[in-house]
Amino acid sequence: KAIIPAVTPPPISIPTVTLASDSAGCPTDMALAAGSFCVDKYEASLVEVLEKGEKPFPWNASPGGRKVRAVSVAGAFPQGYISGKEAQSACRASGKRLCESREWVTACKGSQKTTYPYGEQRRPRLCNDHGKNPRVALGIRASTWNAMNAPSLNQVPDTLARTGEHEGCVNDWGLYDMVGNLHEWVADPSGTFQGGYYLDTQENGPGCEYRTTAHVFDYHDYSTGFRCCRDLEVVEGE
Repeated sequence: KAIIPAVTPPPISIPTVTLASDSAGCPTDMALAAGSFCVDKYEASLVEVLEKGEKPFPWNASPGGRKVRAVSVAGAFPQGYISGKEAQSACRASGKRLCESREWVTACKGSQKTTYPYGEQRRPRLCNDHGKNPRVALGIRASTWNAMNAPSLNQVPDTLARTGEHEGCVNDWGLYDMVGNLHEWVADPSGTFQGGYYLDTQENGPGCEYRTTAHVFDYHDYSTGFRCCRDLEVVEGE
């Protein structure tokens, strides 16, 4: 079995819970979609909320009941190994919420309503849709819960990418990595994630239309991530 050295991401700047809004009425770590709601610019990372302050939470481990909240930052490994329930709680802890399925698709397609964030036709490798199979690389043949949640999986080179690393995987609203990299949970208590991940962005629909309903809401593995949405802030006087 191959030994994969631990990958340490660079320190991230942790946004505070205060939701200072930009001129569009969205928090500064979010973008306005369709003129009607806010969406995280990047796939979510987690920070752990402690009695005295906060610290980044390991991106390759399940929250497992820890008190965490979601942040959206560039240049960080996004949070995998998270269930829909945990993602929902993490969004709420930052004054946000999981995106509804229809919102997620709208946000992914951008103003031109294209199949992919960057256009109508797939352009391989523009998003992280070409990763190596980490289970093959590590010689993991089992598909048990423990095997699918092994922390080493997303540490294999050419698998998970940092947020915004694929600079062309963005739409005209400034939303990155909505196709590939990690699956993204949406607000369906029956269990739905969208967008595909680095090994699969086509099997269950192309690009922004990718949708999986194969797992319950409290399922998680190395491929499951998320981002948050938020209602548009009403500015007084408007």
